[in-house]
Amino acid sequence: MQFFVWLVFLVVIGVAIFAIQNSTAPTVVLKFLFWKFETSFIYMILGSIVSGMLIILLLWIPRAIRVSFRVKNLKKEIGVLEREKNHIEVNKPKE
Repeated sequence: MQFFVWLVFLVVIGVAIFAIQNSTAPTVVLKFLFWKFETSFIYMILGSIVSGMLIILLLWIPRAIRVSFRVKNLKKEIGVLEREKNHIEVNKPKE
Protein backbone atom coordinates (compact mmCIF):
# COMPACT_ATOMS: atom_id res chain seq x y z
CA MET A 1 0.00 0.00 0.00
CA GLN A 2 2.83 2.39 0.82
CA PHE A 3 4.35 1.83 -2.64
CA PHE A 4 1.02 2.79 -4.25
CA VAL A 5 0.85 6.02 -2.21
CA TRP A 6 4.40 6.98 -3.25
CA LEU A 7 3.62 6.17 -6.88
CA VAL A 8 0.53 8.40 -6.84
CA PHE A 9 2.53 11.14 -5.12
CA LEU A 10 5.21 11.02 -7.83
CA VAL A 11 2.62 11.11 -10.61
CA VAL A 12 0.90 14.13 -9.05
CA ILE A 13 4.25 15.94 -8.68
CA GLY A 14 5.11 15.12 -12.29
CA VAL A 15 1.77 16.42 -13.56
CA ALA A 16 2.14 19.62 -11.51
CA ILE A 17 5.63 20.25 -12.91
CA PHE A 18 4.33 19.55 -16.42
CA ALA A 19 1.45 22.00 -15.95
CA ILE A 20 3.70 24.76 -14.62
CA GLN A 21 6.29 24.37 -17.37
CA ASN A 22 3.67 24.36 -20.11
CA SER A 23 1.38 27.09 -18.78
CA THR A 24 1.95 29.23 -21.90
CA ALA A 25 0.83 26.52 -24.33
CA PRO A 26 -1.32 27.62 -27.30
CA THR A 27 -5.06 27.04 -27.52
CA VAL A 28 -6.51 23.98 -29.19
CA VAL A 29 -9.92 23.45 -30.78
CA LEU A 30 -11.56 20.11 -29.99
CA LYS A 31 -14.31 19.02 -32.40
CA PHE A 32 -16.66 16.08 -32.12
CA LEU A 33 -19.73 15.84 -34.38
CA PHE A 34 -21.55 19.16 -33.75
CA TRP A 35 -19.65 19.95 -30.58
CA LYS A 36 -16.76 22.41 -30.66
CA PHE A 37 -14.64 23.39 -27.67
CA GLU A 38 -11.62 25.71 -27.48
CA THR A 39 -9.21 25.32 -24.59
CA SER A 40 -5.57 25.59 -23.69
CA PHE A 41 -3.39 22.67 -24.75
CA ILE A 42 -2.27 22.08 -21.17
CA TYR A 43 -5.87 21.79 -19.96
CA MET A 44 -6.56 19.22 -22.66
CA ILE A 45 -3.52 17.17 -21.58
CA LEU A 46 -4.39 17.46 -17.88
CA GLY A 47 -8.00 16.49 -18.64
CA SER A 48 -6.77 13.44 -20.52
CA ILE A 49 -4.53 12.43 -17.61
CA VAL A 50 -7.33 12.87 -15.06
CA SER A 51 -9.88 10.98 -17.17
CA GLY A 52 -7.37 8.16 -17.69
CA MET A 53 -6.82 7.94 -13.92
CA LEU A 54 -10.59 7.90 -13.33
CA ILE A 55 -11.10 5.12 -15.87
CA ILE A 56 -8.34 3.03 -14.26
CA LEU A 57 -9.83 3.68 -10.82
CA LEU A 58 -13.31 2.65 -11.97
CA LEU A 59 -11.88 -0.55 -13.46
CA TRP A 60 -9.88 -1.27 -10.29
CA ILE A 61 -12.67 -0.78 -7.72
CA PRO A 62 -14.73 -3.93 -8.60
CA ARG A 63 -11.59 -6.08 -8.49
CA ALA A 64 -10.59 -4.64 -5.12
CA ILE A 65 -14.07 -5.34 -3.73
CA ARG A 66 -13.97 -8.95 -4.99
CA VAL A 67 -10.53 -9.49 -3.48
CA SER A 68 -11.73 -8.01 -0.18
CA PHE A 69 -14.68 -10.41 -0.02
CA ARG A 70 -12.42 -13.33 -0.92
CA VAL A 71 -9.92 -12.45 1.82
CA LYS A 72 -12.77 -12.13 4.35
CA ASN A 73 -14.18 -15.54 3.37
CA LEU A 74 -10.73 -17.19 3.48
CA LYS A 75 -10.08 -15.76 6.96
CA LYS A 76 -13.40 -17.23 8.14
CA GLU A 77 -12.46 -20.58 6.62
CA ILE A 78 -9.06 -20.48 8.34
CA GLY A 79 -10.80 -19.81 11.67
CA VAL A 80 -13.16 -22.74 11.16
CA LEU A 81 -10.30 -25.08 10.23
CA GLU A 82 -8.23 -23.98 13.24
CA ARG A 83 -11.18 -24.62 15.58
CA GLU A 84 -11.65 -28.07 14.03
CA LYS A 85 -7.95 -28.80 14.43
CA ASN A 86 -8.00 -27.73 18.10
CA HIS A 87 -11.15 -29.82 18.68
CA ILE A 88 -9.48 -32.89 17.15
CA GLU A 89 -6.31 -32.38 19.22
CA VAL A 90 -8.28 -32.04 22.46
CA ASN A 91 -10.43 -35.13 21.80
CA LYS A 92 -7.53 -37.23 20.54
CA PRO A 93 -7.26 -40.49 22.50
CA LYS A 94 -4.20 -40.72 24.70
CA GLU A 95 -1.92 -43.64 24.06
